[in-house]
Amino acid sequence: MKKLLVVLALGVFASCGNGTSTDNTQDSAVNAVDSVKSEQKDAVDSAASAQKDNIDSVKKDEKAAIDSSAKEKKDSIKGKK
Repeated sequence: MKKLLVVLALGVFASCGNGTSTDNTQDSAVNAVDSVKSEQKDAVDSAASAQKDNIDSVKKDEKAAIDSSAKEKKDSIKGKK
């Protein structure tokens, strides 16, 4: 029985691996750089989106002011006739 255990133990030890790995792993530094790039891209996208919303809001306010002014002028012209 002991001989069988020794043979099995040697078989397990031999099949444990020969020091080579078939796993495709990335370097942790590459992962860190990718993570930082992703965070920076998200920050830039967020800032750009906020700026676009601000510009759209200003355009909307300007259009409302122009429309209001045009309506007032139109009404004043109608009132003069």
